[in-house]
Formats: sequence, structure tokens, C-alpha cells
Amino acid sequence: MNRTLRGLLLLALSCAFGEAGAQSWPVRPIRVIVSFAAGSAPDIVCRFVTDRLSRAVGQSIVVDNRPGSGNIIAAQAAARSAPDGYNLFCATAATLVSNPHTFKSLPYDPVKDFAPVAMIAKGPFFVLVHPSVPATTLAELAAYDKANPGKLTFATDGLRNFTGMMAAWLNKISGMSILTVPYAAMPLGIQDTVTGRTQVTILAIPAAAPRIRSAELRPLAASFAQRVPGYENVPAIAETYPGFELVGWFLMVAPAGTPAKIVQRVNREMDRILKDPETAQRLRGLGFFTEGAETPEAVGDAIRTDREKWGRIVQELGIQPE
Repeated sequence: MNRTLRGLLLLALSCAFGEAGAQSWPVRPIRVIVSFAAGSAPDIVCRFVTDRLSRAVGQSIVVDNRPGSGNIIAAQAAARSAPDGYNLFCATAATLVSNPHTFKSLPYDPVKDFAPVAMIAKGPFFVLVHPSVPATTLAELAAYDKANPGKLTFATDGLRNFTGMMAAWLNKISGMSILTVPYAAMPLGIQDTVTGRTQVTILAIPAAAPRIRSAELRPLAASFAQRVPGYENVPAIAETYPGFELVGWFLMVAPAGTPAKIVQRVNREMDRILKDPETAQRLRGLGFFTEGAETPEAVGDAIRTDREKWGRIVQELGIQPE
């Protein structure tokens, strides 16, 4: 079935659901698809907020883990779900903003197949080095790399994934030429950097925090526009290279055609949940930060802005979609 016909069928189903269905929602359990395995950081964040959403709407919420293929399996399942308010998707930035630029074709349309619902949380990345590297700032790292060409290596998750693209972009804007080493499983890349086999890596807070606390790795900079709360001694990359801000995020979307009243209801409930101090503190403990759900319109704008940003980066790096 082509996408146009499927879209028309989903729209017809949405119309059939009608105003009465939106008014009485929810009357049965809700499914939330997650593109990572149970126990992963995205899964933990999603389960935490959906548990509170379940209490708020008075219905159980079932988390459906669909890991694999760069978030594509989950995104495809979500895009093909009925737009009836009983299917939601905890989407990552990779799903909606970088995949469109790194894959020649996708079995889902990141623009047309989803309706933005709520921003859940954002997470920065840290640039970290092995303690043997004589650098405490990005400027010192760049100077050391220039004076010692070929000595440093960057452990990443591959050029078409977030940390790999960030490493390549950092090399480009700083003039560094640190060799990037792609790992199919980043725990191996982390371990190699801890042992000094590689010297530099980029990690999100959940993976970086224990290594920072144990002094196994030294943070040089963070990818938020400002300094990260709780890590105020670590400069933002933008302090050295103005304008640099690349963050990961989780947000909630629904299949396109989901009734607007349901989208608005979920957004309001999520906003209350995320602005609760206990929720914000728990998310911060997991390495993520929230300022509330934003509006569906604002979430849509954020997705478009990041998609354009990653498009420019992919183009400037010369990454060819596969």
C-alpha cells in the first residue's frame, strides 16, 4: 500500500473515530512505542513519564519496545498505527532529524507520518579524554592534536550516528584531525577510552557521569548552549566555538491524523507532569533536563529547526546517505 493511500485510510479512520471518541478518551489501555530495549536510558525515561501519564488519564499504558535498525523499526510501527489516541511514540532526535539525512529512503515519513505532542527531555553530550591526554580545555586539545598529528583517536558510534557526527563536526570547526574509530557497541568504545586505547570520546550524561565521578575520564566541554546544571565547572563547547549546540532529546508524537483534542489533552497532562519538581529532579538524576512539554506547535518548530541543522552538518561533512 503506498503512503498516499495509507494516509487517506488513516484520515478516514480518524474521522470515523469522531468527536465523541475524542471527548471520551481514554476508555482502554494506551500503547507507547519506544525504539530502545527495556532498561536503556530512553526506555527508563519513557516508562517514568508514561507511568505518571497513566495516573493522570486514569488508564494503563503499555510500553512496547521495538529496538533496532537505527530507530527505524519503532518509527515504522508507530507511523502505521491507528491514529485513534491509543498509540503514541517516544521518539528520539535521530528518528526525526538525522535519519532523513543519513538514509537514502525510510519506511516512514518523519514529517508527514507524525503529529508532535510533547517535548519530554533534552540531554547534552560531553567531550571526554583519557587522563593521560595533557588537555583540560578544547583549545588545549586542539593545540595538542596540532602538535602531535595522528596521536589521538576518537571513540564514536559511527559517522551516521550522533556522537560520530558530533566528533566529525568538532574536528571540522576546530581544525583538529583526530581519527574517529567507529564502534558497533559503544560500551566497547567507552572501555577502550578508559584504558587509553583510544583517547577521546563523546558520551551522553548517563554514560559519562560514572566515568567523570571515578576520574576515569576527564570532561572538557558539553554540547548544551550553556553550562549543564550540576556540571557548571565544565564549559559549553559554544564558549570555545560560538554557536555550537547539539543535544539529544526525547519527545512524544502520535500517528498523523490523531484527533487534535487528544493531542492537546496529552500535551496538557505531560506539561503538568514535567513541571512537577519531583519529576524534573528524577529526570535530572538520569541525565536529562526538562522545562515542560512545550506546545505541539513549538515541538514541531523544534523538530524542523534541528532537522535543518543536522541537514547542514551532514552536507558540510560530505556524508552520503546509505
